[in-house]
Amino acid sequence: MVAKLSTTISKIQSLPNSSNSMTLSEFLFYMKNNGSSERHQNNNLIVMIEFSNYFGSNPSFYDINKKEQILSFLETKIKDSSKDPEKKWITSWNHYLVRIKLFYRWLYNKDKEKIKTDSTYSELYQLLKKEQVLL
Repeated sequence: MVAKLSTTISKIQSLPNSSNSMTLSEFLFYMKNNGSSERHQNNNLIVMIEFSNYFGSNPSFYDINKKEQILSFLETKIKDSSKDPEKKWITSWNHYLVRIKLFYRWLYNKDKEKIKTDSTYSELYQLLKKEQVLL
């Protein structure tokens, strides 16, 4: 049985990494503002809470930047062929991968939007934009 969204939200505050709990709260706010269904919000949060718990209190989501780190988590979803002869674990593995990719795309673009919209960094953004054109 799938947990209710309210139950999942209450688990955000109990994450071992406070930075991750703040980031997930922002992610939830983003999903609510974009009109995501409660089920979609819940599914994304469940995966990201489990992902954060896997790494414990040390690395924040920002510190997880290598493919091997994400694959180490996804490998926990692989089941032995004697336990899962039809290889249904692949569906779960893909589900987790899609949710993690969605989260990291949001995280990457969220930081870009802060630079674009923050008036104190607008000049820096324009300068960086010009340098990219020159490169």
